[in-house]
Amino acid sequence: MSSTPAPAARRADPWYADAGHALHAEWTKARTAGGTTWLLPAVIAATVAVGGAVATATRCPAAGCGQDPAKVSLSGIDLAQAVVAIQAVLMISGEYGTGMIQVTLTAMPRRTTMLAAKAAILTGLVMVAGTVAVLGSVLAGRLILPGHGFNPAHGYPLLSLADGTYLRAAAGSVLYLALIGLLALGIATAVRDSAAAIGAVLGLLYLFPVIAAAVSSPHWQRHLEQIAPMSAGLAIQATTGLNTLPINPWAGLGVLAAWTAGALLAGALLLRIRDA
Repeated sequence: MSSTPAPAARRADPWYADAGHALHAEWTKARTAGGTTWLLPAVIAATVAVGGAVATATRCPAAGCGQDPAKVSLSGIDLAQAVVAIQAVLMISGEYGTGMIQVTLTAMPRRTTMLAAKAAILTGLVMVAGTVAVLGSVLAGRLILPGHGFNPAHGYPLLSLADGTYLRAAAGSVLYLALIGLLALGIATAVRDSAAAIGAVLGLLYLFPVIAAAVSSPHWQRHLEQIAPMSAGLAIQATTGLNTLPINPWAGLGVLAAWTAGALLAGALLLRIRDA
């Protein structure tokens, strides 16, 4: 007598099964790859060390000194994003460099499922590292900045995540790092070559502010800051002078999200139509 398949087996969806296998495979590669072992500590160290150094060097001798304590404390994100971008690029371009991508695509013919699994694992790792890094930076700022003039006497409350504005800056910084990682993953999927992809990502992030600073027209300078992924995205950290920002904090993060979505869509499309 033939056995009747279990209800769970009859209901199994191949797409979900593939997604589960892809996630497991990408997680295995991520935790055994040498690069991933330094991602978390490097992001945390870069964020907290740079943020602490900037906080130590910044002074607010009088009320209305024009400095934003949240942005000062979280200034290490500017460097940490480069670490995240490099790791994201290596997650896929490293496989192209070694030829491992052919094995990956043979085991996982659904290419967009494989890319989605990489994106999910990368996002999880960056969110963990980013959360610890941001909490460390906020703590460092709370301990250092009051002694440098950022205190209630000068109109600055202590940094605290109980404050909705500071919480938005902190949580937004974690989301910013995750979006930077996905942006880099999308570009690397399209470009394939590690060096070219890293150059493209870092150029996109850091050259826009340089160009904006070199533009003499305030109108065009503001416009460039509104569309640049780094300048617009980091507006999420602002807690003072919000009415003078080139773009609203959440809208700025939305601009970065649009860049990220475009990069991932382009990468996924090229991944589908090109040979491995």
